[in-house]
Amino acid sequence: MSNLKKEEINQEVFDLYDAYAHNRIDRRTFVEKLSVYAVGGITVASLMSAMMPDYVSTRTISEDDERLSSEYVMYNSPKGGGEIKGLLSIPADKKGKVPGVVVVHENRGLNPYIEDVGRRAAVAGFISIAPDALTPLGGYPGNDDDGRAMQSKRNRDEMLEDFIAAYEYLKNHPDCSGEVGVVGFCFGGWISNMMAVRIPELGAAVPYYGGQPTAEEAAKIKAPLMLHYAGLDERVNAGWPAYEAALKANGVENTAYFYPETNHGFHNNTTSRYDEAAANLSWERTISFFKEKLK
Repeated sequence: MSNLKKEEINQEVFDLYDAYAHNRIDRRTFVEKLSVYAVGGITVASLMSAMMPDYVSTRTISEDDERLSSEYVMYNSPKGGGEIKGLLSIPADKKGKVPGVVVVHENRGLNPYIEDVGRRAAVAGFISIAPDALTPLGGYPGNDDDGRAMQSKRNRDEMLEDFIAAYEYLKNHPDCSGEVGVVGFCFGGWISNMMAVRIPELGAAVPYYGGQPTAEEAAKIKAPLMLHYAGLDERVNAGWPAYEAALKANGVENTAYFYPETNHGFHNNTTSRYDEAAANLSWERTISFFKEKLK
């Protein structure tokens, strides 16, 4: 990764990256606008290096970690994209059946970061599946730029069906207790919220900085929610007050955490948006929540 420290990067650069990562500006425009912040020995190249993901040195759990077994599986999503690929991870030391967790990627497909999160969930004691909504288009292409472009070609409601089908796959897996939760990031946060809307028997949902359902949709939620928001993420946070009011009005169990001075994507340890303290605390809270709600 870049030698630049997060503290050396102007907040407006993080805001620019958020616009770029969510397809509001293209790569050329992003690079051009970065030049404004290339001052005092900081170059555009160093800023790009800091903002782009590093999947080589940031992996926390290897594919052959003895604490789990991982393999790619295919499952059927008849209302979505058909046959969908996912990374299935199972704790090696499990005693009997264990609860399940669906891990939902951002807006760029099943990249190494999300695969790593799937393995983290398994190490914590859950059988997990991390689907790739890009499967109908050939799967995650190996880089996030192309992944975003590919994912923009899919209908998000059809992708929601792919993750609902993953829930059904996991619920009926012979190693699963039948209790299944979901955790998702960015786009995956919206999916997590919407799975709570669509699946009355969902065990628990943990959206990270995810878009919120409408008040009418929120009224259908039965699952307990734990929601994580980045303090500096004005775009997503703007939707929380109305969502909170709808959850309260309908008696939906929920706990929301806001992590001060953090950016959208703070859990993702592959870019400079990563905040180690907030990421670790939020993940500890997430795992404790799943252990409490999924039996």
